[in-house]
Parts: sequence; structure tokens; C-alpha cells
Amino acid sequence: MHIDVDHYSVLGLPSGEEGAKLTEKEISRAYKSKALELHPDKRPDDPNAHDNFQKLKSSYEILKDEKARKLFDDLLRVKRERYVRDSQRDAKRQKMVSDLEERERAAFAPDPAAKAREEEDRIARKLKEEIARIRAMHSSKGVPAASASRRETTGGAKESTSETDREKMLKVSWEKDGEDYTLERLKELFLKFGQVEDVVISSSKKKRSALVQMATKEAAVAAMGSVSGSLSNPLLVLPVKRASATEFSSVQQPMESTRLNNLVGTGYKAYEDSVLEKLQKAAAAKNPTMR
Repeated sequence: MHIDVDHYSVLGLPSGEEGAKLTEKEISRAYKSKALELHPDKRPDDPNAHDNFQKLKSSYEILKDEKARKLFDDLLRVKRERYVRDSQRDAKRQKMVSDLEERERAAFAPDPAAKAREEEDRIARKLKEEIARIRAMHSSKGVPAASASRRETTGGAKESTSETDREKMLKVSWEKDGEDYTLERLKELFLKFGQVEDVVISSSKKKRSALVQMATKEAAVAAMGSVSGSLSNPLLVLPVKRASATEFSSVQQPMESTRLNNLVGTGYKAYEDSVLEKLQKAAAAKNPTMR
């Protein structure tokens, strides 16, 4: 849009010093009112209706942008000051000023009129840059952002197909008849080993289980070797992704490499049941009242 356009006038608002004092709410209200009046649907016989509506929209975008509006107000101020100076000069004063400016130029003194024109040109250039920035910003909004390749499970957790995410996930299971574990309780237990990104609890007829996703692979390894829960209903914590035996041996000595190779597969359920049974027997032996 040409820099000589008075954007306040386009919106039907007062310009100059009075326009600079208008609030954003007053500008938005004027734009909505003017948009209803100039909308192409309301002017089917006007061949310029679309162009006029676009000019209205462009003026509104400039005035609602704080930086662009400040530059536009400065440009109007400089133009007003120049107009006042020019209008106050009569013929005699004009000749005196002209003679003075000639002497000043001869003496390599700065020319006030040239300096004012330079300031006006500088502000006008910056206003053009801001208008281009606003247009580029609005045009980029029409480009749809790339959607993440994730799907939501029925429990609300985000499931990632990346190997790195699977290495951070643990399957936790416990008996349904014993002490139950809430989402908050599980988070509390696993937070001791690092940040917990997500917890999803599911249930079957005999067992309760959950998926716990830690923030890092190291936190998942540490938690798997340490989280046991309550003695009355111990937790079985296993990795979702099969890992090498050397990776977990330092934090979970009882698990041999042959067992780790069976953590995911057809033998997973039987192994989980046997470990739970052993943990419960050990807990009952320590506390006779649990028998």
C-alpha cells in the first residue's frame, strides 16, 4: 500500500494527533463498522468493491500493529510539522530563509529542510519494511504446519513408533485383588528416578497394568531396577522394548540375558505371572499377617 495513504481516514477515523491517541479497541470497532459497509457482498454492482475492502483490511492491519502504527504516526507528525513551517512563511520570510539556507550550504552547515526530508524518507522506508513484514506474517499463516506422526491410544497416551521412545517406556503390572495403584501413586514412585512424561493405566479380569514413559532412557533403566511398590502387592516392572543384557545388568542383577530376550513375545505373560507370584510369596514370608 502507498505510504501517502492516511490509514486513519480509510477506517473513517480522525487523523493526526487525535488519531495517535485512539485506543486499539476504538480502531477495531471502526474497522468492523467499515467492513460491514464495504464488504463485497453488500456491493454486488461495484466493480471496485473487492479492492476497496482489501485496502480497508490493509490499513487496519497496519494500525493494529504497534510498531507499524508508531512509524506511521511519526510520519504524519513530520509531515504536519513541515506543512506548518511552509504555511507560516510569507514571501519576505521565504526569501530570508532561502538566503540563509544558501549561506549555510556555502559554509557546509547542515540544511534543516534537507535534514527534515531525510528523516521523512527514513521513516517512510521503515514503514514500507513494516508493511512488508505484516504481509509476510499473514501470508505464512495460511501454510498448514506439519502434523506430528503420533496416534492417541484409548487411554489418552501418545504412542510413538520411534525406537528411542520405546526404550523410555516401561510396562508395570500388579495383582487386581491386592493394594491398587492410582496414576498419582505410580507417578510418585517413578519420579524418584527422573521426569515422567506419561502414565496410562489399563485393567483386565485378574491383573492391572500401566504403561509408564520416562523422559530419558537412563531413567527408565534405573526405575526398572529399583521400583517395587508395596510389599502387599508388589509391582512387576519390565521394558516395552527388548534390550541387551549388558544394558540392564548393572541395575537389575537377577535378570539374565536369556530372560531379557523373552520380555517381549509369546513368553512374556507367563514370565510376568511367575515373577509376581515369587514377589508375593517373599512379601508374605516377611509379613505373616498377609497370609
